[in-house]
Amino acid sequence: MCSSAISFISSPHSLILTHVFPTKTNPIFNCRVPPLKPPSFIRIPYGSFKKPSFFTSSKPFSPLMKWQDCTVKMEIDVPASVAYQLYSDREAIPNWMPFVSSVKVLEDKPDLSRWFVKYKAFGRNIEYSWLAKNMQPIPNQKIHWRSLEGLGNRGAVRFYPKGPSSCLVDLRISYEVPQLLIPVASVLQPFMENLLERGMDRFAKFAKSSSSTR
Repeated sequence: MCSSAISFISSPHSLILTHVFPTKTNPIFNCRVPPLKPPSFIRIPYGSFKKPSFFTSSKPFSPLMKWQDCTVKMEIDVPASVAYQLYSDREAIPNWMPFVSSVKVLEDKPDLSRWFVKYKAFGRNIEYSWLAKNMQPIPNQKIHWRSLEGLGNRGAVRFYPKGPSSCLVDLRISYEVPQLLIPVASVLQPFMENLLERGMDRFAKFAKSSSSTR
């Protein structure tokens, strides 16, 4: 029995495969193997084979239904500066807003306030609260805020002078519809706008009486 060996001799241009039989009668067998080319790859864009699903949806998941927007405008018979000053007193807002039971400004952080809503509607007692942050106001022109925790909401009140003794008050509020009120979401927006209109009417009377006593 004879043994054999396979050896590889490489060069810049080819690979030589040598089969060696260590006998006098068997010649050395050489064969040249062409240089191996590096494998080619096909680039496939990431996500090409992803199927849309609940977890890969482009829309962020929220346990709440959606945001609703309400806008109320009213011209009142006080200067814009007076209306702005009255509305800046957050703790006085329950005097004219029917569904706000109380507002407490934090003593150590006066730009933050805790709001409490308590109202009976749709056959049930509705109670919510949130912590709101007042953003940088524009004196005599704009007050705006957003909630930091609790019921999600944001809004702004703008004051447009209509003359030396009157102004237009523009109130815009956006809020998330809580799970509890999803069944009545279709009628919630007009209901809220009605409450805001009533609140604005009460504010007009409140501002008028406050300005007359100044």
